[in-house]
Amino acid sequence: MLGPFELTVPQYTALSVLRDGRTLTNAQLARRSLVRPQSMNEVVVALERRGLIRREPDPDDLRRARTELTDEGRRVLAACDAELARLEDEMLGDLPAADRSRLLAELEGCVQRLGGGLSAS
Repeated sequence: MLGPFELTVPQYTALSVLRDGRTLTNAQLARRSLVRPQSMNEVVVALERRGLIRREPDPDDLRRARTELTDEGRRVLAACDAELARLEDEMLGDLPAADRSRLLAELEGCVQRLGGGLSAS
């Protein structure tokens, strides 16, 4: 699924968290991606090497860097999103619309509850 894009799931997650155009610190990105800060550092380094994100010093705290998507990062993210939408349609295509919506809402709730357990990390 993400193999053709040469992305790991944590890398895709980080890109998708950055999609709204906000710049985030590594700690913020880690919390929103449901990974520990140390793991996010590895993700950020790999994405920066590929030119999918850029980091710049935080003007409010020069000890931190703020991360944002590059144009190439947006392009790769859009391609991944299209493939994941196709896969979702394939997996859930036989479900009635109401059941599909309910399942996706329940899964999103599971992810949010899981995120609460990582926020102290």
